[in-house]
Amino acid sequence: MNVGGYEIDIIVQGYPGKSVCHGGLGWSTLALVRGHGRVAVVDTGPFGYRGLIRERLHKRGLKPTDVTDLLLTHCHHDHSVNWVMFKDARIVIGADEMAWARALPWGENSVPEFYVAELAKWPTMRTVHDGEEVWPGLKAYLAPGHTPGCLVFVLEGGEHDLIFTGDAAKNRAELVSRDTDMTFDKKVSAASIDMIWSHWKKKPGTIVLPGHDRPMVLKGGKPTYVGTLEASIKSWTGDDMETTTVFQLVV
Repeated sequence: MNVGGYEIDIIVQGYPGKSVCHGGLGWSTLALVRGHGRVAVVDTGPFGYRGLIRERLHKRGLKPTDVTDLLLTHCHHDHSVNWVMFKDARIVIGADEMAWARALPWGENSVPEFYVAELAKWPTMRTVHDGEEVWPGLKAYLAPGHTPGCLVFVLEGGEHDLIFTGDAAKNRAELVSRDTDMTFDKKVSAASIDMIWSHWKKKPGTIVLPGHDRPMVLKGGKPTYVGTLEASIKSWTGDDMETTTVFQLVV
C-alpha cells in the first residue's frame, strides 16, 4: 500500500477473534510505514511477537534500531508492551491514555503496569492530544471507548488516506454494526466509530486498518477486505514431537 509517498506494509496481521477458554487472544495488527526519511511502526503486539518482529523487519533490511517513530494506539499489552524493542525511536501515545493507564490499580486491567510506568518517564516518549499533527500529513484523533484515551492515526495522501484505528474499531464487525466488544461504554465507542466513518468517507479508496483485522476499503459504501486472512494453530497431539495437528482458524 502506498499513501502520501509512504509505503505501508503489514508486519503481523491481526486476527478478529477471541479465545474461548484462555482469556484474551491478543493477536493484534502491526504495520510498518516508510517514507520521507521515516521508518515508523504502528503498535507493537504482545511478547509472543518479538521474534516475528525481528524476523520480518530483517526481511525488509531493517533492525528495530532503524525505527524512527513508534505510534501506539493505546496501552493494552498486545499493542504496547514491546515498546522496549524500539526504545531509540520517538514514541507517540495519547496524553489521555497515559494519564488513565498510570492511574489504574495494578493487576486489574490488560495494561502492562511496569512497562507503562517506565514508558511514562522514557526520554523519547511524547504524548499527543486530539487532532494533533504527529508529523506532516499524519494526525492523531482521540477515539475513546475501548480505553479512555485510544488514538486513531490518519495518514493523509493526495488520492486517498489510510486510517489506523487500533482497537477503537477492532474488526469489520465492529465497524459495520457500531457495536463493540471490550468497551467501557458502548455509546462512547459507537461515537468513535462514527468519527472513523467520517474520515473513511472523505476520499474514495481510503484504507482502514483495524487493530485486529485485515485492511478494508469501501466499495458501494460497504467495507471490503483487501488481502487474505491467515491464522492457524499447530498442536502436539501425538506421542512424539513430530506428530502435530494444524488447526486452520479461517472459515
